[in-house]
Amino acid sequence: MISTVATKPFDDQKPGTSGLRKKVPHFAQENYAENFLQAIFDATERPAGSAVVIGGDGRYLNATVIRKAIRMAAANGVAKVIVGQNGLLSTPAASNLIRQRKAAGGIVLSASHNPGGPDGDFGIKYNIANGGPAPEGVTDAIYRRTKEIQDYRIWDGEAPDLSLIGTSRLGQMEVEIVDPVADYAALMETLFDFGKIRAAIQGGLTLRFDAMHAVTGPYATEILERRLGAPEGTVLNGVPSEDFGGGHPDPNVVWAAPLVDLLMGPTAPDFGAASDGDGDRNMILGRGIVVTPSDSLAVLAANAHLAPGYAKGIAGIARSMPTSQAADRVAQKRGIGIYETPTGWKFFGNLLDAGKVTICGEESAGTGSDHVREKDGLWAVLLWLNILAERGQSVAEIVKGHWAEFGRNYYQRHDYEEVDKAAAEELMNSLRGRLASMAGQRFGTLVVSEADDFSYKDPIDGSVSTGQGVRIVFSGGSRIVFRLSGTGTVGATLRVYLERFEPDPARHDLPVEVALKELVETADAIGEIKARTGRAEPDVRT
Repeated sequence: MISTVATKPFDDQKPGTSGLRKKVPHFAQENYAENFLQAIFDATERPAGSAVVIGGDGRYLNATVIRKAIRMAAANGVAKVIVGQNGLLSTPAASNLIRQRKAAGGIVLSASHNPGGPDGDFGIKYNIANGGPAPEGVTDAIYRRTKEIQDYRIWDGEAPDLSLIGTSRLGQMEVEIVDPVADYAALMETLFDFGKIRAAIQGGLTLRFDAMHAVTGPYATEILERRLGAPEGTVLNGVPSEDFGGGHPDPNVVWAAPLVDLLMGPTAPDFGAASDGDGDRNMILGRGIVVTPSDSLAVLAANAHLAPGYAKGIAGIARSMPTSQAADRVAQKRGIGIYETPTGWKFFGNLLDAGKVTICGEESAGTGSDHVREKDGLWAVLLWLNILAERGQSVAEIVKGHWAEFGRNYYQRHDYEEVDKAAAEELMNSLRGRLASMAGQRFGTLVVSEADDFSYKDPIDGSVSTGQGVRIVFSGGSRIVFRLSGTGTVGATLRVYLERFEPDPARHDLPVEVALKELVETADAIGEIKARTGRAEPDVRT
């Protein structure tokens, strides 16, 4: 009943920061997905009798590849697979299942916030037994295997019906189809005061959650509307679709513009939020205010003790290097650890496992805690709701109070998308070539105090990651960061991060464009962005 199918290696299956991502037609090539799945089964360890979790964000090709993954698992000696009903599992829910069921790992099918549909993006990543993304040692082993693969193994029979919850067998392997929401929702009830949030909603707290036609729709509907009693219709775009309703499931001011318009308008609810394709990112809004991801991380860290799951306080905070230093100021004032890591949630795993940190965040709208080993969009929404219910203040009041206590980090990220890859790499190489001579240089009123190419030594296992982004730091604490994103599928995405610290509360209400104007001009001068890419403006500002 097992077929061994001859194949040949593809030369482009090196995983990025979040697994292997390509356009759907590329992934749909004969044997392309099968090769990568076989490399996962070959290169990862599975104790005898252990399970593998499989699920995805419901985008185009999701169910097709999940059925292949189930059949290949059966042919590769996996004892059991646990699969979300209809192939659906949000990324944080998959992480939770891996941890709760003590699985060997999980295969997560997603391209996160990237567009879906027949011409959209698709992705496969592997999560290890702690529930987190595979570290570089594992992804390197998978990549090595993809370069030498000669055949893959697959069960000849059909995979079970993914719509039917229950247990069946495929050869010697057990297949369990589970409710994708139940275990995750139960976990959330242990972390947050659902009774207090429910009372706040009954008392008049109004909210809207935009699921962006993505996987969090069923999760948000169950938790916000059914368990917390928010009115029906609180969850917008709540039915997952293979092409995300023709939209772009990235929760930012560009792609979630209707929600932003609602919160800025005359009939705005008290609180608004959105999540992305696979449920790991979030956007937070209040009436008349968009909370930057960096500020949200800092506010959540400063107020986490208000939720039952964090009542004893937090051990520390970790943030990715490009994320603003707002969280650092919380850590310093509270006397807890702060860790700066490369971009990619996998770098937080060792810190979380070692108990060094409790809350982590990335400027790309990812926030989470030690409850799972992935960022978690709905978790961030529920923690915000718990804080609102406890403090009885508006989102704007909480954020402005935070700035008054800790200072404000004006911050923006500029994305130049689908840039010619060679031009983007030349821009970065040029920057690196000038780092040694940059200290002391003046750009307008800004004087460079230090410049480097960020490298990271993991304090737990000693592993080293280099080339993680160019940092230009100025006297007074302002900084510019340049890096190439690892999540795109066409050309290169150049990301430029701009940050200015303002301790004076009298200057906390400047328009961001005014506060960062000189940094924007300096970034173009130092990076030669327009000259090298031909782009006078970024595609997206967040």
